[in-house]
Amino acid sequence: MPKLAIIGGTGLTRLKNIHIERREVMHTPYGEPSGALTFGTLCGKDVVFLARHGDSHTIPPHRVNYRANLWSLKEQGVEWIIAVCAVGGIRADIGPSCVVIPDQIIDYTWSRNHTFFETELASVTHIDFTQPYCQEMREVLIESAGKAKVDILSSGTYGASQGPRLETAAEIDRMERDGCDMVGMTGMPEAGLARELGLCYAVCAISANAAAGRGSGPITMDDIEASLQTGHDRVRAILEQAIAATG
Repeated sequence: MPKLAIIGGTGLTRLKNIHIERREVMHTPYGEPSGALTFGTLCGKDVVFLARHGDSHTIPPHRVNYRANLWSLKEQGVEWIIAVCAVGGIRADIGPSCVVIPDQIIDYTWSRNHTFFETELASVTHIDFTQPYCQEMREVLIESAGKAKVDILSSGTYGASQGPRLETAAEIDRMERDGCDMVGMTGMPEAGLARELGLCYAVCAISANAAAGRGSGPITMDDIEASLQTGHDRVRAILEQAIAATG
């Protein structure tokens, strides 16, 4: 049974070099996941892949069924998850195509189904979220980047915004004052739900652009797509090393 899953974000709807064995449509108590789970082998190791925004990238961040996604992976025996996310760089050194392994997160989202602990509880349930990402998985990613000779930033605080619109310059200023180094739209509730399920979850964040007010002009989709193409090449190299290490 596969133990490792990869959740692909914007620009990563499929994995190169994966030998696909089967695709399975899952049905969960929380509704339908973003798409079918792809089961296969990569670097000789079992892996499951799920495109967060759907195979055709049609699900906006605030409409992703995070609970169904995480529940379906857990149901298939997954224990470790590497989530790939596109972000905007707030810090000056997080330029386009930069890869960051965040170690903290601040949640600015609202109205998303953010917990499994809602009904039919024996008691009110709280989880420790002091360190929101699995340190063991983070260390694997950091070491894998070194083996792949990919320069990364090994820490940073992810600010999770609601989307789907991009942020205002003033909102980015506030996030910077709060201590955020990057901004994205899918970091929560995904990380929190993974913790509730006891999954070892960490993120590879790719900077697609300078955040609002941090670049030299307007943010364009052309620039974002160009940055993600380079960034995803770097992440794929890291993933191949990480899969070999965790299988």
